[in-house]
Amino acid sequence: MPIKLASWNINSVRLRIDLVARLLDETAPDVICLQETKCLEGQFPLSAFNARGYTHAAMTCQKGYHGVAILSRLPFRHVDRFRFGGKEDARHIAVTFGEGKADGVHLHNFYVPAGGDIPDPAANEKFAHKLAYLDEMRSWTKGSAHEKTILVGDLNVAPLPDDVWSHKQMLGVVSHTPAETDRMNAIIEEGRWVDAVRTKKPEPERVYTWWSYRAQDWEKSNRGRRLDHIWVSQDLGQRIGEIDILKPARSWERPSDHVPLVASFK
Repeated sequence: MPIKLASWNINSVRLRIDLVARLLDETAPDVICLQETKCLEGQFPLSAFNARGYTHAAMTCQKGYHGVAILSRLPFRHVDRFRFGGKEDARHIAVTFGEGKADGVHLHNFYVPAGGDIPDPAANEKFAHKLAYLDEMRSWTKGSAHEKTILVGDLNVAPLPDDVWSHKQMLGVVSHTPAETDRMNAIIEEGRWVDAVRTKKPEPERVYTWWSYRAQDWEKSNRGRRLDHIWVSQDLGQRIGEIDILKPARSWERPSDHVPLVASFK
């Protein structure tokens, strides 16, 4: 059946629940995946989702940090949670839609560590954690069956030269260093993933999903990065429909620094 999916690093779901509600009302996805929810499960504002028909929920939570969630109008039958990088932080949730784990469509929602500001694993534990996380993702993707699988989330890596405002200037900046991009491209290759956004917006088109809060005028400077992704397994590659990157959401009141991705599958 056709499905419409949204993915958004909301940077605190309680602080920005009105923005999430606006997204749901304006785009009406069947499923929404959120990253960086920043609250415990008992604090999650489920009533706003339930009122709109999103009565099925799966989440991994952590007080004040990280956190991922899948909210759905469609029922799902299986839930998985992965812990990568040697830490018990809340960065992954997966569900299976359909009749069973073996036969259904698998949806993975990831929030990869940002990695701090210093691109040196010896000097920056956060960067070392990020590289370890990506290495474990590669091991997982290599050993997993990838049929009827969708992977979304804030992966915190802009892997291609046209995923950043300046490839040359960003090579030494966390999110676009060779240590990160090589790992991410290896994950894509090992899993034979299809980069859904780039099937609709091929290079050399510049595509961004994140603009820093530090910019006085983010839209004018337009120094963006494509940190948010939608990948699908090979068997779903021909089923990718429209994909929208909702750049106007970056100008909503008290916005996230990320914008939503909305994808339809035939």
